[in-house]
Amino acid sequence: MSDIHLYTSQTPNGIKVSILLEELGLKYKVTNIELSKNTQKEPWFLEINPNGRIPALTDTFTDGKLIRLFESGSIMQYLTDRYDTEHKVSYPKGSREYYEVNNWLMWQMGGLGYAPEKIEYGINRYKNETRRLYRTLETQLNASKSGYLVGDRCTSADIASWGWVAGARWAGVDIEEFPLLKQWVERMLKRPGVEKGRNVPSSHPYESHQGLTEEELDEKAAVGRKWIQASMKEDAK
Repeated sequence: MSDIHLYTSQTPNGIKVSILLEELGLKYKVTNIELSKNTQKEPWFLEINPNGRIPALTDTFTDGKLIRLFESGSIMQYLTDRYDTEHKVSYPKGSREYYEVNNWLMWQMGGLGYAPEKIEYGINRYKNETRRLYRTLETQLNASKSGYLVGDRCTSADIASWGWVAGARWAGVDIEEFPLLKQWVERMLKRPGVEKGRNVPSSHPYESHQGLTEEELDEKAAVGRKWIQASMKEDAK
């Protein structure tokens, strides 16, 4: 019997897990972690994730005791391994596709993201790197017959990457450069699990960002940059 409790925030990493939970049709509780208030650094949260990051998850394990999980990829593997018995968004363990999904999941965790600091060198470097990573996804989708990253279905590989690509404007990249990737973003949006999960624990900004100018986006980003940088400096002490 599960007793899933998700601790998360409205970030690309946070919504990976809520989307997966919705895709699997699992019941779960949600606690909104207010990153701007450093809730993730409070002692009670550090007991769940000693690294002080979201998302984190607790559940009743098969032995009847509480299990604490952190790092989004680890949480996703746990959920699919334990609960996706019908392989709705996964493949049987040990299959070729199982390892291919893991390839893309680890690839996303290792590289696909944004830079928090507004430094010209960093901006150019991360924009170029983001374009390279988007191009990698575009190439993979071009070889796909299903329109998803691995095999014949949407998997945790797609779910893990979606939030980072849906935020292309936030990263300063024009998604129009990557037509197959844009189609994939919109294809994912049509899935009820994605639509519901992306709005946990608060509304996802995809639509609201589309009509904003670069200056307006930067104004919004400045708020997040301020507390991210403050948090990074605090971590470095």
